[in-house]
Amino acid sequence: MTLRQLDPGMAPEAISQIDAMLADIRREHGVHMPWAIESGSRAWGFPSPDSDYDARFFYVRPAEQALTVWPRRDVIERPIVGDLDVNGWDLAKALRLILKGNAVVIEWLNSPIIYGGEVWFRDQLLAFAQAWIDRDRLAAHYLYLTRRHRESDLSAGGEVKLKKLFYALRPAAAVTWMQAHPERKIPPMKFRDLMSECGAPEEVKALSEDLIRRKAVTRELGSGEPPPELLAFIDQCLAAGDAFRVRGQPQAPGAAEAADELFVAVTRRLDEAGPAD
Repeated sequence: MTLRQLDPGMAPEAISQIDAMLADIRREHGVHMPWAIESGSRAWGFPSPDSDYDARFFYVRPAEQALTVWPRRDVIERPIVGDLDVNGWDLAKALRLILKGNAVVIEWLNSPIIYGGEVWFRDQLLAFAQAWIDRDRLAAHYLYLTRRHRESDLSAGGEVKLKKLFYALRPAAAVTWMQAHPERKIPPMKFRDLMSECGAPEEVKALSEDLIRRKAVTRELGSGEPPPELLAFIDQCLAAGDAFRVRGQPQAPGAAEAADELFVAVTRRLDEAGPAD
């Protein structure tokens, strides 16, 4: 089953341009493209009227392309054109990153905005992630993002660009969600879902919701003093981060073999379905 799931707030012209760019990539590189989605603020649920389009995809090279002694790049990217940013990762890269606890791969698979995707491909990769991703490494990824944005965007004091708050708040909410749900591995994609399920104080939820509403109708959210309650929530997340500290534990036995098996099975299935465009 092939999925196409777009947001009514997206500009038809931008969608057409992205569709054309994805088709050009498939033809130029001769690759399968079983999953192409929107990432970033639109997928997280806090876009602005002028938000960029961050189209991302996974691609799979036909088996015949692998018959070479020369390594191929595992990224395909296009120059940014206006507000369109289009690039993607090879399946092998995606599987390696899952085993390293990279949250980006999981978020691409869970994006609610889909330009074109095969359900079986998404489901098999999510099942692989559920089975093999290291929960502490995933949390460490979100902690890194929280700390980076807290220190680079929100540490100077005084006024800040308010939209920068989201880039520390969202990973902080993901870590807090993981602390609140130790029986589950992968946090929700949507920022609102994270906030509603992570046990954040009601004032933090209300302030976050107000920022989302303002950002949805404002081309530039502007600058201002960040609410101290939101900064305190971010800092509490960082202070509790030791619970997820990665201590160099080895990759789980069988993980590499499972990645190889999935890589081969997906490549064969796509090749058998027909040649890449």
